Parts: sequence; structure tokens; C-alpha cells
Amino acid sequence: MDMNLRHPPNTKTSTSASTGPPHEDVKFKRASDALPLPLYLTNGIFFTLFFSVAYFLLHRWRDKIRTSTPLHVLSLSEISALFCLLASVIYLLGFFGIDFVQSFISRPTSHDHHVWLDDGHQTNSIDDEQYILKEDSRPPGPCPASLDSSQVVPHHHPSVAPITISSFKPLSLSEEDEEIIKSVVSGTIPSYSLESKLGDCKRAAAIRREALQKMTGKSLEGMPLEGFDYESILGQCCEMPVGYVQIPVGVAGPLLLDGKEYTVPMATTEGCLVASTNRGCKAIYASGGAISVLFKDGMTRAPVVRFGSAKRAAELKFFVVDPLNFDTLATVFNRSSRFAKLQGIQCAVAGKNLYMRFSCSTGDAMGMNMVSKGVQNVLDFLHNDFPDMDVIGISGNFCSDKKPAAVNWIEGRGKSVVCEAIIKEEVVRKVLKTNVGALVELNMLKNLTGSAVAGALGGFNAHASNIVSAIYIATGQDPAQNVESSHCITMMEPINDGKDLHISVTMPSIEVGTVGGGTQLASQSACLNLLGVKGANKDKPGSNSRALASIVAGSVLAGELSLMSAIAAGQLVKSHMKYNRSSKDFTNIAS
Repeated sequence: MDMNLRHPPNTKTSTSASTGPPHEDVKFKRASDALPLPLYLTNGIFFTLFFSVAYFLLHRWRDKIRTSTPLHVLSLSEISALFCLLASVIYLLGFFGIDFVQSFISRPTSHDHHVWLDDGHQTNSIDDEQYILKEDSRPPGPCPASLDSSQVVPHHHPSVAPITISSFKPLSLSEEDEEIIKSVVSGTIPSYSLESKLGDCKRAAAIRREALQKMTGKSLEGMPLEGFDYESILGQCCEMPVGYVQIPVGVAGPLLLDGKEYTVPMATTEGCLVASTNRGCKAIYASGGAISVLFKDGMTRAPVVRFGSAKRAAELKFFVVDPLNFDTLATVFNRSSRFAKLQGIQCAVAGKNLYMRFSCSTGDAMGMNMVSKGVQNVLDFLHNDFPDMDVIGISGNFCSDKKPAAVNWIEGRGKSVVCEAIIKEEVVRKVLKTNVGALVELNMLKNLTGSAVAGALGGFNAHASNIVSAIYIATGQDPAQNVESSHCITMMEPINDGKDLHISVTMPSIEVGTVGGGTQLASQSACLNLLGVKGANKDKPGSNSRALASIVAGSVLAGELSLMSAIAAGQLVKSHMKYNRSSKDFTNIAS
């Protein structure tokens, strides 16, 4: 029979001979348990003793020097003070090693180690070596999803409910940790400062998590803490972490794009999405593949500056857009990075205010920080000739970032890509279960006319944001930039006397990078590696991020093709009820 542990590995259960579960746990012995007083009181006593006797001895020796008394002649009080000073020094030095010693003392012993099953029965005891080997042999990760594909998951006995990892306490909180938690709850220690104070990011996350539960009275059980590298997000990805959220990653493909095959990772909780995109990839592959063209590559940032008059704002506009000044401004801008290359500046005047939209190439990085640094360099330079210029903000929303905007739809931002494919009539009929005429008519009435009636801005598509978001989360992109990155117009028309289908997606503002931000995290880095675009391309800087943008467009093409076919064939509801609804009865599990 399979055994499911009730207790975490770092908790030792009772030795009661009864057949029921133990009523109380026996705590591990720690070095601090041997002290006659609580640890914080003992520390206070020895700190006070150290400074008191040190002050006393310095005072006595100063008096001896004044009276010319030999220093080696000691009174009984001075001998006692020296003894106390030595004892306090020894303790204080040893104090910093208590946690180190404790890690050896607190190991579970072979005797009195019993494990209780969920059904209340007791197993045989096991010795230290067997216990440690068993713990080390457990699969890594915080959830069953992290099991190796080669591992066999045993079936549980019907009477034994399988244990979940969330029922294990992530860390054994020491007495010192409990004191820190109280300080966080009371506000004495700011929660955001735990990493810098403790020097241990995982420990900081565990303490913050426990403090949060105490302050809110809400449990975070179910949100894993173990199995994540909190050092990797410090100062760049997420602040004040208390765990992480699990999102399943599926793969669609192979996507045959520009003569290469790609297996596309998609992180999503929407059923049917990966399956649908996979069907589109199959149809594209069977028809000879898709072709993509990247026709623009430039990240933008648009500061807003103000003058005392509209005339002065216009004067700066004329200066900035003058071709004779571009080389000078480009030299100043490009100092921000060896990959930053200024491409152009577009200006818009609104009364006394001037908006300058800088566009530059950014290599394999998405490039927001890079272009912002370059803009700051130019603003500092312009202050010399325009000292009355008041910089209101480094971003004036003329960029425009993370908001639907016509400027991105028309001018583009990031990578501008068009992707097309010719789907053969036979593939449309056998794989997509519809016909060319139905697809063309649906696209005209839904994606074009319907979106126009709705007043859509860049939304002339079926569900481009579905695919963009899933790939962005999987590969460590900024999910908020899905807003402008999902700008897409889907076109369909019959060719070859109406037998075959020409389909294309045009996406003017795909904002992606393969270095920086979330791309360096382990899971996201693995997804980029699967696509063959991980990191920076040293031979051709920028080629990895451009390839990723093309893959996004190609995947959107596959998703559009499949969803539109499902709608045309009347299969949308049926497929979602099959793939997007669970047939499991969770009432018994919940009880």
C-alpha cells in the first residue's frame, strides 16, 4: 500500500503506541534550547555585561595610569571583570554560530521516528540514512507537474487521499524568524526590507508570507513557495514575493515558418487554445508552410516638454525634425548603449507642449530602458540651447506603451511583421472541416465589418491576443504589452480560381525581447531555448528578437485560421465544451 505522509520532513512525530495519530509533536532540539533563559533575554544580558565590564576596566586602567600604579597588579574586582569580559566575548562569538550548530543537532534520530498514514495507521520506523535517502529521492519541484516524464506515478489506495505539496510547511520557522514576523506585523520592520536585512531571499519570502497571513487572517495554502529561485527576481522582476503562481505550458506545432520548424510554447489556463493553435499549425504545415516579413524594428519613447509659449514649442519642433541636426542628436542618443541606434524623431505640438516620439533599434532586448536612457541624454543636451524647456515627463503617452493607440497601429512600435500562407483547398476541407468561401465571407463580416461597427482600434482579428498573451507569459515578455502587441488585421481571400485560401496577419507593434526582464528566469529561458532564440545573438545582434516576433505572428496566423474555421463550421461551442470544460466531479474531492 502506498504511504502518504501527514507530516513534513522536518517535523518529528510522537512515539505513542496507540493506533491513532499522535496528539502532539515532539520538537527537534536546538542549541538555543539548552539556555536557561529565552534566547533574546540571554543575548541582552551578555551584551549588557560586555559593555559594562569593558567600561569598568577602561575606567580602572585610566586611574592606574594617572596614579602610576602597575597595570598587572589586579584587584579581585578587576579579575572578576576580566573573567566576565572573556565569558561575554566567548558567548557573543558563539551566538552567531547557533543556527549553524542547530542544523546538526536538529536532525531526526533513528529511534522514535514513526510516520502516520492518512488512514490513521502507523508505519515501521526507519533510520536516519534511509530517511535522508528517501527525502533526496523525491522528485524536485512544488507540484506533481514537475515530475519527470520518465517517472511512474503510483496509484493511491482508494481509502487514502493523496497528499498535496501545499499541506507541507515550506520552511521550519526558527525562534528568530518568529520574532522577525512579529516585527513585520507590528510595522517595526518594513516588509520590503527583508531581503536586504536577512541576505536570504527565500527566507525573506517565507517570513513575509507568514506575516501576511497573520495580518490579513487569510490563508495562502495552495500557493507554492518551494521550488523557485527568489534570488533571480531580486531587483528586476518582482518585489516582496510570497510565492509564485503556476500556469501550465502547452506546445503547438510544428509551425513551419520561413522554412524552419518551431514548437511553440504557450502558457495559458484556457482550454482549447493550444489544441486550436496546433490544428492551425497542422494546416499550415500540410500546405507548405508560412512566410513572414519583418518590415520595421524600432522601440519608441515620447517625452513631453513645456515652454512659456506655443511659439517656443514650435521652435524646438523645427530644430528636432531638421535633418541637419539629426546626426548630432543621434550621436548623443546612441551613447546610452552600443545596441541603441536612433532611427527618427516624430513631433506633435499641443499648445505650449511638445511631444517628441523617439524611435530606435534595441538589439535583442525589448528596449524600453535603453530608449529611455537615450531620450534622457538628448533632453539634457537640448537644455543647452533651450534652457526654458521644462521636462514634464520622460513619457508623455505619445509612445504609446501598454495602451491601445492609433499611433502604434499606424506607425508601429517594436517589431512590425506580416505573415502569410496559402492553404490548399483539400487541407481546408479535411483538416479545418470547412470551405474557402465560408472562411472568406466570415472574415469579411466578422473581422473587418464587425470590428469596424464596434469601433475597434487594431482589433480586426478573431483572437490574436489569445496567442500573444500565451507566448508572452511562456517566454518572459511583459504581459501588459499584449495590449499593443495584439494589434492585428487578418485578411483572407480566395486564389487559384477560388480553390485555395490566401490568409495573412499584419501586426505592426509586436514588442518582444530575448534578453533582460523575465526572459532570464529558468522556465521562461527554457521556452526561449525550445524556440532556438534564447539570449542575445552575438553574430547578428537583434536577430533572435526579430525571429521571436515572426514566430508570434506565425502562431497568430495558425490561431486565426483554426478559430475562424471552427466558427465557419459551427464547431466552436462543441469544441469548447469538449476541451474547455472538465468532466470531473470535484464535490467529493472538496469534501
